[in-house]
Amino acid sequence: MISEQEYKRLCWASRRGMLELDLVLVPFVENRFKQLSDEDQQRYINLMECEDTELFAWFLGRQKPEDSELAIIVEQINEFSRTPR
Repeated sequence: MISEQEYKRLCWASRRGMLELDLVLVPFVENRFKQLSDEDQQRYINLMECEDTELFAWFLGRQKPEDSELAIIVEQINEFSRTPR
C-alpha cells in the first residue's frame, strides 16, 4: 500500500497533458486506484513510466502492451472507462 504523499504524486503523474489521456487516467486513479490490490497498484505505477504515445494507442485499442503485466492494468483501466458512472 502506498502512502498518501505517494498517492498525491501519482495523481499528479496521471495528468499527462494530453486531454484524451487525462480523461482516462485521472478518473481511474481518483476513483479506483485505492481499491486495487498492491500488485495492481504497482502495475499502475509502472504504467506511468510509459510514453504518452504508447498509452494513447493502448487506450484507443489500436495496440496492446507487449508486457503482460502492463496489459492487465490497461485492460482494467479500459473496462473502468467503459463503465457508466
